[in-house]
Amino acid sequence: MSPGNNLTIENLTKSFGRQKVLKGISFTVPEGETVVVIGGSGQGKSVLLKHVMRLLVADEGDVLVGGQPIMKLTSREMDEVRKGMGMVFQEAALFDSMSLLENVAFPLRMHSGLRDREIIKIAEENLERVGLRGVGGKMPSEVSGGMKKRVGIARAISMRPGILLYDEPTTGLDPVLSSAIDELILKMRSELGVTSLVISHDMKSAFRIADKIIFLYQGVIQASGTPAEIQASKDPVVRQFISGDTVGPISVI
Repeated sequence: MSPGNNLTIENLTKSFGRQKVLKGISFTVPEGETVVVIGGSGQGKSVLLKHVMRLLVADEGDVLVGGQPIMKLTSREMDEVRKGMGMVFQEAALFDSMSLLENVAFPLRMHSGLRDREIIKIAEENLERVGLRGVGGKMPSEVSGGMKKRVGIARAISMRPGILLYDEPTTGLDPVLSSAIDELILKMRSELGVTSLVISHDMKSAFRIADKIIFLYQGVIQASGTPAEIQASKDPVVRQFISGDTVGPISVI
C-alpha cells in the first residue's frame, strides 16, 4: 500500500445544464479511516463518487488522492492513480461468463504481471478473506446477492489498494446480510488499513461503520460529524432522514 492514502474533496462543484448538483463540497477522508456519505436519492452522492474516480470532471474544485490533484491528469496518469483504488459496485458488477474466482483474479490478470499460479493463490486468499472459501468455481448466477457483494469486495482488494470506494454496499440486502457486509467493511479496514469512502442511504450501516458521516442535502453538506454527533443533531433535515418521517423539510414527492 502506497504512503499517503488520504482522500480530499476540495470545493467540488458540478452542474448538469441549469441544475447545480454539487455546490462547493469539501471534506477529507484521513488515511486509514472510514467516511460515509449519506443522503436521499438525487442529492449528489453518486455524482460525488464519479468525481473521485474521475469518471466526471468538476466544473470547479478538485479531488486529491494522496495529496495529488486528479482533475487535470491525463488518462494514462489517472489509470495509475486508479490502481491504488478499489471499487465495490452497488450491483457487484461481476462478469456473468466468469467464475467467482476468475472475477476476483481479473484485475490481477490485467494489471499485476504476476504468474498464473500466483494470481490464483491471491484470488483464493481474497475469497477466503471475505468468507467464501471453496466456492471459486461457482458462477455468479449460482450464488445469492449477498455472496455477490462479498465477491465484489474480494475483487476490489485484489491489487491491495490503499483506498476503497463503496457504492451503496448494503442496498438490496436484508438486515442480517447488511450487518455481515458492514462487518466485512470494518474487517478490510482493520486487516488492510485501507482508507474507505462509502456512499449510502442506510443510516444503521453508517452508524456502525463510520468514523465520520457526511450528510448531503440539495448539493451541500447539511451536517457532518461522528455517528454520535449525527445521532444527536437537532437539524430538522437530519432528524427527518434518521427517523424516516414523511412530515418535515425533506419532500417525499
